[in-house]
Amino acid sequence: MKLPLTVTFLGTGTSQGIPVIGSLHPVCLSNDAKDKRLRVSVLLQWGNYQYVIDCGPDFRQQMLRENVHYLNGVLLTHEHNDHVAGIDDIRPFNFKQGELPFYAEKRVFDALKQRFSYVFETVNKYPGAPTIKEVVITKERSFELGGKMITPVEAMHANLPVLGFRIDDFAYMTDVKTISEAEKQKLKGLKVLVVNALREQPHESHLNLEEAFQLIDELKPETTYFTHISHLMGFHEEVEATLPNNVHLAYDTLKISL
Repeated sequence: MKLPLTVTFLGTGTSQGIPVIGSLHPVCLSNDAKDKRLRVSVLLQWGNYQYVIDCGPDFRQQMLRENVHYLNGVLLTHEHNDHVAGIDDIRPFNFKQGELPFYAEKRVFDALKQRFSYVFETVNKYPGAPTIKEVVITKERSFELGGKMITPVEAMHANLPVLGFRIDDFAYMTDVKTISEAEKQKLKGLKVLVVNALREQPHESHLNLEEAFQLIDELKPETTYFTHISHLMGFHEEVEATLPNNVHLAYDTLKISL
């Protein structure tokens, strides 16, 4: 029997988050909670298993807000700061559980070793430093977590390869600009697709709204949620009202079940 999957949106904003520091843009001044977006991440839960995708600078706040007491691991899409800067805040999980598995491409671990060298020290490591178990993954091979198969899906973030993940009939893709035809085949037959849609204007490394709709037309998921949303997209409620019935703007704390 396949265990149901619950997805909690921990953050749905861009690399600066919303509100942007010092911005007087109307969306940044909004009092609507749905217009306040932490950096992108989701919590995946099934049975007794809990994993997060990405570990950005708001990780601590997200874990406290959702009352997460343990994690089985962290899946990383890529090495950009808004996806990895919260690594030091895994320490409470280390103190309770020991080393925490991280699943990422080798290139991502190489980047982390440069930026967070103290985490990966093997000689005279500071005793309070985070402890990560490196699990190298690639787009070529699916892997099992807690009885579910995880299928990595490669996309291009401008010239940088990034990974999304398909679990059952759910897929999470962020920081996407293009996806090859071969990788799109992994995204057919979805009940729920989560994909980035930055704003209406074109962007060099992210799908804009029009491009995101083009991808939806190709993949034909039953339901789509947009994430990695900029304040330039507009007010949540106003934009949501313009979308088709099966397409939605995600927002922080939103939970969906499959």
